[in-house]
Amino acid sequence: QVQLVESGGGLVQPGGSLRLSCAASGLIFRLYTMGWYRQAPGKQRELVATITTGGSTNYANSAKGRFTISRDNAKNTVYLQMNSLKPEDTAVYYCNARPSTTSIPPSDYWGQGTQVTVSS
Repeated sequence: QVQLVESGGGLVQPGGSLRLSCAASGLIFRLYTMGWYRQAPGKQRELVATITTGGSTNYANSAKGRFTISRDNAKNTVYLQMNSLKPEDTAVYYCNARPSTTSIPPSDYWGQGTQVTVSS
């Protein structure tokens, strides 16, 4: 059974930093593009950042220059380092795993989410 377990969320002041982690199990991690998405109250879920199996990254404009996504295939873990946090970054952050090859089932997986609150 595939599980994605996020951690590292919490309450932080504006300008502060947080590092989110997502530990994956039950899948061949190195074959998945990993991503972070977020959903603020009353808004749709939106992309924050993705990282491919080869390490190529993509960021939402709101995350560029402040957030860094990385992965450790040996630990089956993807990270999101968030710096210079703003109140508008407040949201539930979700980890996503998306197959990068047709040799595995075409199913996306999601974690349960971790709350990030940026407030003074």
